[in-house]
Amino acid sequence: MYTNHPWNITRRLGVLLTLMVGIASPALAQETTQQVVRAADAFLATLTDTQRQKVMYSFDDNQQRARWSNFPTGFVPRGGMRLKDMNAAQRTAALSLMKTVLSPMGYEKVNQIRMADDDFKANGSKHGPRGGGPPPNGNGPAGGPGGQNGPPPGGQSGGPPPGGPSGRPPLAGGDMFGSDLYYISFLGKPSITDPWMLQFGGHHLALNITIAGKNGVMTPSLTGAQPATFQVDGKTIRPLGKESDLAFALLQSLDAQQRKQAILNYQVSDLVLGPGQDGKRITPEGLRVSQMTDKQKAMLLDLIAEWAGIMNNAAASARMAQLKAELDQTWFAWSGGTSFASGTNITAYYRIQGPHLVIEYAPQSDEPTNHVHTIYRDPTNDYGQLFAAKGQ
Repeated sequence: MYTNHPWNITRRLGVLLTLMVGIASPALAQETTQQVVRAADAFLATLTDTQRQKVMYSFDDNQQRARWSNFPTGFVPRGGMRLKDMNAAQRTAALSLMKTVLSPMGYEKVNQIRMADDDFKANGSKHGPRGGGPPPNGNGPAGGPGGQNGPPPGGQSGGPPPGGPSGRPPLAGGDMFGSDLYYISFLGKPSITDPWMLQFGGHHLALNITIAGKNGVMTPSLTGAQPATFQVDGKTIRPLGKESDLAFALLQSLDAQQRKQAILNYQVSDLVLGPGQDGKRITPEGLRVSQMTDKQKAMLLDLIAEWAGIMNNAAASARMAQLKAELDQTWFAWSGGTSFASGTNITAYYRIQGPHLVIEYAPQSDEPTNHVHTIYRDPTNDYGQLFAAKGQ
């Protein structure tokens, strides 16, 4: 079972150690930044001048900063350079950079999301292979407060206009899905002192990582998967399985009064603060965490770590310490069903929201158990705006 996978046991122990130790030492955080910068420089050194110009953007390029989506790159083009266009040495260096900036858990999650895209390319969905139109409900209306998940009129690129971006049809099938259609780009020059940003993403993945000295920020970021459950060499892979299982276990732990507060009386059908919703705020709803038991709070922290723990230990430990300190001011809300078979993905939406946190988990209507979108934000510090403004 996924829960007892040896790597997962290691991850859970790492989370517990993070919470006991608290914020990583400044020396460790700075050393981690140095390692990330060395890995970034090593990748950039493998590129030609033309390729380097393609992946490098100005740090104040807000159009590129917001150029991320859950859609395939054939519908919403990304900036930078995709893995498919790299030679073997360049791909190795690019993935080595991702291994350095992410935790082992985070790197595995990213690879499983990419593997899901290979499976989708080969096998399609349960409803058959995707054709020439956008994925059903891929970035469609969201219920509840906050309006719709997608760019407002004249807004940024959350989803494509009819017929694909700029009225063009989507790219041919070979350029729609696959683990090599993920892009890397930089905003600003990698530095151990000055702020800069690393972007890595494609279909169902958008990592926006800002590095500012010893600080590392991975908001906003989107993770998703379709299929959300698939087989590789006889092994079941669920890229977002823990996000489903831990949340359901937390819901089951609530007593009747807690459930009454946590479960919303309306349906939320998609991400409220997904792509194209930068700068928007929503009112907290559901059950306030101060009304949870200590055991339930620990379960919630373990769930939050599925997002915060994607980053390397230095950044993740600082982030988890912040979120743990604010836990009593955090809210947990649930919308949808409350009974699910063991080992399957939930079909309910949930949200975790605190002073510096919004997490949303949103099954998609075309395949609720097999198509999932999630978002991870800090509305006060998306894109590391606070660190960038302070110059750290």
